[in-house]
Amino acid sequence: MATKKAAKGAGFSELRSAIKNGTPENVYIFYGEESYLRRRCLEELKELLIPAGFEEFNYHRLPGKGLSVQTLSETVEAMPMMAQHTMAVVTDMDIFKLEESQRAALIDLLSDFPEYCTLVFVYDQVEYKRDGKMKKLIAALDRYVTEVEFARQEREQLLRWLKRRFAAVGHDIDADTADHLLFTCGTLMTDLVPEIEKIVAYAKGRHVTIEDIHAVCEPILDARVFDMTNAITAGKFDEAAHMLGELLRMQTEPIAILAAVGKELRRLYTARMALDEGKDRFWLKSLWNMSSDYPAKLLLQAAGRVDHAWCASAVKRCQILDRRMKSEKNMDSEQEMKLFLMELTGQK
Repeated sequence: MATKKAAKGAGFSELRSAIKNGTPENVYIFYGEESYLRRRCLEELKELLIPAGFEEFNYHRLPGKGLSVQTLSETVEAMPMMAQHTMAVVTDMDIFKLEESQRAALIDLLSDFPEYCTLVFVYDQVEYKRDGKMKKLIAALDRYVTEVEFARQEREQLLRWLKRRFAAVGHDIDADTADHLLFTCGTLMTDLVPEIEKIVAYAKGRHVTIEDIHAVCEPILDARVFDMTNAITAGKFDEAAHMLGELLRMQTEPIAILAAVGKELRRLYTARMALDEGKDRFWLKSLWNMSSDYPAKLLLQAAGRVDHAWCASAVKRCQILDRRMKSEKNMDSEQEMKLFLMELTGQK
């Protein structure tokens, strides 16, 4: 009977310790955008609890959509076969949208949960968001369920992870190059894994270089837009237009491109302010909540090519075009984006 109160909001490190010590809780909720870590922890829980060869009897995966609490109860209450534990993984069951009778049944299940089972509610496509109005369910979660958020990792954690990943296949990467990889491909491990595999397959030497990254990696939208605005501030319209054309060929919506451009122009504006007021890249990093000072350093370099008036005008022009795109019918958004880049480059 699950009467022990689990640590409310227990994080990733607590989960890792529980797996390492062989003392997992009975019921978990896994949520957050870092699906790579979530899958890894699920696999480690499975390896800890379910003997190899007995998965068919003791490991259960259930889709949450349309799942009744009765079916869930039957699954978790089924006795282990030739093992000490069972494990059940339920994906995308929005427990806060259950009917009242189903919520009551779930609370009953949680309050008298079999010790031999570990149940994990996984939120992948469905967002996990507590509904404070459902006080009884919230109280049951606080008492019986351990919530683990799989959030983006901090820079230092990512750098150590990248070094381990590359070292495992005979390569090394220094901090500056790793920062460039994170800037180019984002900070989600889930997205970085295939990019690392491409780099490893391409790199000729032991040491991974920025050139290796540029040769094979797929930049995220923010990185592409940074390069595009960088070309604009350098007065290179043809280069900026080529990058815009690539984004459009990838079927990126013009309004999404403009939103990313707008964000980059605002960041560039604050970088110009930092230069004018004698502030450094660490101030800019803190202002924009950046994981490292690497993008802040790049921003300051770009801001050195424009003045305050250009930044203010660019931000204002972007806001005007954004309103037009959202309100005018039959607008040729792609052509308007090209004209916008031309205006910014010409003004520069």
